[in-house]
Amino acid sequence: MAFPIDEKEHEHSDKVDGVSTSASVEEGGVDEAVQTHTLKRQLKNRHIAMISIGGVIGTGLFLGTATSLADGGPVGLLLGYFVVGTICYSVMISLGEMVAFLPIPGGHIKLAGRFVDPALSFTMGWNYWYNWTVILPAELSAAAVLMSFWKSPEEVNPAAWITMCLVIVIIINMLGAGAYGECEFIFSSIKVITITALIILGIVLDLGGGPNHDRIGFRYWKNPGPFVQFKGISGNTGRFLGWWGVMTQAAFSFIGTEIVAIAAGEAKNPRRNLPKAIKRVYIRILLFYIGGTFVIGLLVASNNPGLNLTGSGAKTATGSPFVIAIKAAGIGGLPHVINAALLTAAWSAASSDLYTSSRAIYGLALSKNAPKIFAYTTKRGLPLVAIGFCSAFALLAYMGVNGSSGKVFQWFVNMTSVAGLMTWFGICVTYIRFYKGTIAQGIDRSKLPYTSVLNPYAAWYAVIACPVICFFSGFSVFIKDSWATDTFVTNYIPFILFPVLYIGSRIYYKCSPVRALDMDFVTDLKGIEDDTYDEPPPRNWLERFWGWLM
Repeated sequence: MAFPIDEKEHEHSDKVDGVSTSASVEEGGVDEAVQTHTLKRQLKNRHIAMISIGGVIGTGLFLGTATSLADGGPVGLLLGYFVVGTICYSVMISLGEMVAFLPIPGGHIKLAGRFVDPALSFTMGWNYWYNWTVILPAELSAAAVLMSFWKSPEEVNPAAWITMCLVIVIIINMLGAGAYGECEFIFSSIKVITITALIILGIVLDLGGGPNHDRIGFRYWKNPGPFVQFKGISGNTGRFLGWWGVMTQAAFSFIGTEIVAIAAGEAKNPRRNLPKAIKRVYIRILLFYIGGTFVIGLLVASNNPGLNLTGSGAKTATGSPFVIAIKAAGIGGLPHVINAALLTAAWSAASSDLYTSSRAIYGLALSKNAPKIFAYTTKRGLPLVAIGFCSAFALLAYMGVNGSSGKVFQWFVNMTSVAGLMTWFGICVTYIRFYKGTIAQGIDRSKLPYTSVLNPYAAWYAVIACPVICFFSGFSVFIKDSWATDTFVTNYIPFILFPVLYIGSRIYYKCSPVRALDMDFVTDLKGIEDDTYDEPPPRNWLERFWGWLM
């Protein structure tokens, strides 16, 4: 696809699988003794599609909704996920426009340096690495909770389950991006089938189709009610705080949709595959998250004691609202099947966490914002040192061995939700500058691989909403007699760290924002367009259906 941009003559042209090796070395300042290879485009269309649709459907939706339902009630849960869903969609259409045009290694981290300034690239890079490095032990802790459904912590130490899951995750990532994509395709397919089946089953159970023939309807919306009076606070204030308490947990469930940007540097035919993946984000939001939370609110009462993940409920995996509902309906063996599927979701999400964190620090190293050793890749395009370094932080999951894994899970949720929201904030700031750059340089956005009529307004909406949610994420500790040091620290450290990193890097690099007329819309374009090709036309109805689906 041609664009109304005059291409510069590239000084370096040698490439490895469509990525300019020498250009990467020059731009990133990585010594050739360390960086002799680069990432390879191994992710196929179906890999990108499933990573986008189901790659991060994990414990946030399956397990974390328990806390949200207990805090906000069925309507508070639904509204919380709906609001965060609109923010997520705004972020994705903004990111999609940039990354479909420039699908480069480092994704939005590198784009921030081009369209805003090096300081934001530094801040977003380390914030993103922190987010995905910390979320890995969160998923492993959640896996330990799920495994205790079959064997209590008294019978089998949670450390055994954490170790088992961690070994599988490391092996998948050590096999390379192609193997990761293949495993994600399988895992994500299982998760998509599972959540779709759970929603259908939930509707059947709600209408009285279960073994007990109990027609639930909207019973729990009436008693105990549509909202929860947060911490016993009466009136509209208590209901509002209950709904607001859902927001951070909802963010944890949605964080990760932007993985396609990091995967863009390893995607085949990115100009075709990435726009298709971005366009289908709304399906995941509406069907999986909004549909899933609606059904959960119908099936389980907000005062069900099994929803308590930080108390005795953490001793078993019955804290999953889906498992609670299925057992209450009198279905005997199915909870075991569902719990196995939830465990698969935790494995899948943990695998994505390690993949993303390793690529984030790889991008940081290319940009001279991390030690250059992290840019080392093998001949197969595997960032070996980055994967090993990020894997070490998974050991934080063992913090739950001597206490409640459910409590540790909640700590990590708080930290990753806020860090993820600040990443969304940075992405939309970058897009606003990108948008101004296209206007200043006379670039016709309608000819870009992907655009949305909602921008730049959607980007401004997310820029405002993300910091507001972060600022009030730890509001509960300021309620009388509710102070909790761990909650305060895990909510506000990532929030405070973002501006501290940005201001500090601005001072250190002595940089200023890139002028709209000076923004670089050209570098890497030739290599990207060389990697773009027309897919062969479908030969039969099955191939046409597969092309529509993927």
